[in-house]
Amino acid sequence: MAILANIAKNRKLVSRKNWEKYIGNLRTAATSYNPDKKQIKEELQQKLIEAVNKRLPNKKFGIMLSGGVDSSTISLIAKKLHGTFICYSVGMEGSKDVTEAKKVAKKLKLKLRYKLYSLKEAEKIIKKAVIVVGEPNVVNVGVAAVELAAIQLAKKDKINTFFGGLGSEEIFAGYQRHENAKDVNKECWNGLKNMWARDLSRDFKVATITKANFLVPFLDKDLIIAAMNVPGKYKISKDEKKIILREVAMKIGLPKQFAFRKKLAAQYGSGFDKAIEKLSKQNRFKYKKEYLKSLQ
Repeated sequence: MAILANIAKNRKLVSRKNWEKYIGNLRTAATSYNPDKKQIKEELQQKLIEAVNKRLPNKKFGIMLSGGVDSSTISLIAKKLHGTFICYSVGMEGSKDVTEAKKVAKKLKLKLRYKLYSLKEAEKIIKKAVIVVGEPNVVNVGVAAVELAAIQLAKKDKINTFFGGLGSEEIFAGYQRHENAKDVNKECWNGLKNMWARDLSRDFKVATITKANFLVPFLDKDLIIAAMNVPGKYKISKDEKKIILREVAMKIGLPKQFAFRKKLAAQYGSGFDKAIEKLSKQNRFKYKKEYLKSLQ
């Protein structure tokens, strides 16, 4: 099984040029918007379930559960498909993601392991994240820290294959820039194209150093095409992002309280970004980036 299935083979990441070409080809294949919302939901539900099913390992695996719509929906689908898995959630004391992950796990009757890190424990994870990422990028280090912590927690269960929600924000318009865009889907395509530098290279480094496998159903080509044929107005409004995905999640069976949860990015919801900030001040650095640079 390849790291970041469909993105890397034989433990080698696809080149940036080939990734951009791949997204360009998908954009050509996504030729028309479907105005029928009922049909859209049915197709997205089918494609999302298929995207998880085709990646379902025949061994025990993990799901990085944050309590957001992406990971909660993947967990629900995996359960319906009778997958054998454990959910993992990590964060600092008071982490909103860990709190919500516990609620989701209880409601959906999922097996969950979680850990709340002390600042001292988080410091070790953050130092490792800086080395793995290879640059003092505050966002990437924060995300990598969450991934490394979850992978470390799963070692006790001898699990090294994980489902994640990478790609959902891009195909379903989950960022502020999508709300500000004149053409929502054009911005979604731009985001997908730019994922290589921002997300794929980071997660590939994490997967390589830990010998983990990341399964990314939201980057399934059929799901991308289906999602990119959805009119932007069904994806985002002034009040809500990823609307159509949340509605599909409810159709699959996810309770509304989880489907429409307002969620922060992984580094914020986990509290690792706040940990970086505290450590920066503790070490007398004015900026978080300066502190991270000192760890290289």
